[in-house]
Amino acid sequence: MSRSTPLATAMIVASACCFGSIAIFVTLAERDGAPLLSILTWRFLLGGAGLFLLAGGPAALRGARRQGWRLVALGGPPQAVINFTSLLALRWIPVPTLVFLFYTYPSWIAVIAALRGTERLNAPRVVALILSLGGIAIMVGTPGTRMMHPVGVALALFAALVYALYIPFIGKLSTGLSARAASALLACGATIAFALIGLAALAARPWLADATMQTLTLTTAFGARAWIAILLLAGVSTVAGFVLFLNGLSVLGPVRTGIVSTVEPFWASLLGALVLGQGLGPRTLVGGAAIALAVMLLQLSRPGVGVTARRIEESVS
Repeated sequence: MSRSTPLATAMIVASACCFGSIAIFVTLAERDGAPLLSILTWRFLLGGAGLFLLAGGPAALRGARRQGWRLVALGGPPQAVINFTSLLALRWIPVPTLVFLFYTYPSWIAVIAALRGTERLNAPRVVALILSLGGIAIMVGTPGTRMMHPVGVALALFAALVYALYIPFIGKLSTGLSARAASALLACGATIAFALIGLAALAARPWLADATMQTLTLTTAFGARAWIAILLLAGVSTVAGFVLFLNGLSVLGPVRTGIVSTVEPFWASLLGALVLGQGLGPRTLVGGAAIALAVMLLQLSRPGVGVTARRIEESVS
């Protein structure tokens, strides 16, 4: 084992904890009066600026400006949709459930690849899909048992499915750019998308319910604790998490990185219990463990599944 392997492993664990804290920081900011749209707009604006500086600033786009604009225009809006819908689910389901449900995206990638005929469903992948679906059923509930709120579950799974479709698309779109530069451009595109949504909501204010306007308001008028949570969201869960991930990935490779990264949903669950008081029930723990095991099997059967996406920038979890 290389002497740098333990350090790289620690970096991946740390990055997983950074990404796994996203829902916690968002919840804390909302509790202090910050609308969800404002939280995400500031997260991507500040985090994207940090990534852009780390990528080398304008020099990172030299000779690729047209590609950069395509990434902003075509990659940013889906990124905004994934973030907004997944985190909106927190209105109906707790953090641990959201994170584990979103973590099913590698399974959806395998299903989509099989349907498109680009990859075959071999035995390990079939077992992984069964584990993933079984984990969802255990966590969410089945007919005749107490079930999670269907709106929250649907939003979380919808975000995971969109993310699974987004990964190959954004991989092709960002070819030739560094991961940091591509992430900064995607953050820019998401910021613009959020700003346009906020302006549209403002124009439609007379026809929107108060609760909807509260969610879709662009503002800076919220408490200091909300600003602290947003700064942590941008600095820790975006910039630091991404840089740690890339550094660890370069040493461990995609398979080991993907397996170590499965600490993320468990960290989010632990933090949700400690900070938000959202207890980690046995159904969530067992179902989440099944989903995490499915991710490990998919990593071993198809190196890099789910990891390539994080090279462009993890959105929720």
